[in-house]
Amino acid sequence: MMETILRIAVQKSGRLSEKTQELLNQCGLDFNSGTSQLKIKASNFPLEVLFLRDDDIPGYVASGVADLGIVGENGVDEKLVTVDTIHKLGFAKCRVSIAIPRRFEYTGTGYLEGKRIATSYPNILKKFLKERGVNAEVSEISGSVEIAPAIGLADAICDIVSTGSTLLANGLKEVETFYKSEAVLIATPGMNGEKKPLLDKLLFRIKAVQKAKKNKYIILNAPNHKVDEIARI
Repeated sequence: MMETILRIAVQKSGRLSEKTQELLNQCGLDFNSGTSQLKIKASNFPLEVLFLRDDDIPGYVASGVADLGIVGENGVDEKLVTVDTIHKLGFAKCRVSIAIPRRFEYTGTGYLEGKRIATSYPNILKKFLKERGVNAEVSEISGSVEIAPAIGLADAICDIVSTGSTLLANGLKEVETFYKSEAVLIATPGMNGEKKPLLDKLLFRIKAVQKAKKNKYIILNAPNHKVDEIARI
């Protein structure tokens, strides 16, 4: 009988990669190979890890090529695919914001009317503009979005922001934050059968790791008659 195994797609390199691998290790998963390979299998849990570009992860999970994925919420919403968001993971937090050159005064979303906005997240941006009733030209570009206003490609940009230092270095200021994101565990819609119990076990481990991070352990020598008093502190 063929072994039932979960396939999880994770980012090969980038801002989610290190934290994702750290989480899997903290869940007690042992891997026989290094992450230089594109596919590795856990030796102590029925789990296979696929290392992919983050942009590809939502599609792989939606189609069932991978059962699970760890990716930013923004990546899921941008791809417009149907997946089940199982659990928020609490790392890789960022926001999607609109930024303009510092020399201009921002007067609200009406400022964006008729403007050209460069972004790597056209679907998320278009949804925001539609909700606000703003007609603007959306220019999709990949990478180095911050330079677009300086070279005359756009009047504003829309991009993910963590600290804002990159915007500052490129003469931009953040004027509208409309979306917040963090890493999430996603699954193929309607997972059931033999794989569902495996997902439950993995999710139990993930939640245990998260809970442990909120607890502190203190070891000290104390006389027995003081134990109750110490416990009340």
